Amino acid sequence: MAKKYRIIFDRDTCIGALACNAVAPEVWTLADDGKVDLKGGTKRADGKWELIVEEKDLAINKEAAESCPVYAIVVEEIVEEQKE
Repeated sequence: MAKKYRIIFDRDTCIGALACNAVAPEVWTLADDGKVDLKGGTKRADGKWELIVEEKDLAINKEAAESCPVYAIVVEEIVEEQKE
């Protein structure tokens, strides 16, 4: 089974540095308020945005996360529990 990854974006923390948009404009779009939006993301109950991506999209999203000066983007592997 192919690995999947969760992008978690804290828009409240975002300061609009736009580094993520410079790295991955196909994922991070400029919003009217000067911050970015996570394309295709869904808002969670905790107010953060989330998007599930395939392994082929991991590198560009990790680079976007690493470029964020306020650490508003987290990329984590989704680990599925093994059934016995």
